[in-house]
Amino acid sequence: MLIAVLVAVALYLLYLALPNLGPALRAARLDGTAGTFTAQRLQCVRHPGHESCSWQGTFVSDDGAVRREGVWLHGSDRSSHQAGQRTRAYDTGRESRVYGPGGSREWVPVALMVAVSGALLAFAFSRPRERRDPGAGEPVPPLPRDSRAG
Repeated sequence: MLIAVLVAVALYLLYLALPNLGPALRAARLDGTAGTFTAQRLQCVRHPGHESCSWQGTFVSDDGAVRREGVWLHGSDRSSHQAGQRTRAYDTGRESRVYGPGGSREWVPVALMVAVSGALLAFAFSRPRERRDPGAGEPVPPLPRDSRAG
């Protein structure tokens, strides 16, 4: 039963992490279309003990071929911009956000999820299994890995 739970948790972590691995790595390397983000609207959410804010605006690529309205600038906060302020940004293909020149560390939690799922799977499938003697009804302990007939 424990093995099934470990495998299920590992597979769920992989389900969450793998689709985000490529975009997170592109954001870390700023691998995408360079351009300018113009801040238009600040949106803030209050949580107990702190406030989380982000700027929404327009992204226009350097060559003018890409124009995206209503995108969020990842990593922005209340004090990072003012309405109308422009800053360097990169469109890495995320549906609703662009990234500033500092990139992103989104790859860290994604990589941790992949590592934890790998560790869980390795643990689940590397444990020796108990053998059952069909006539006895009691489990027989596994053979030592280095036992040799001799």
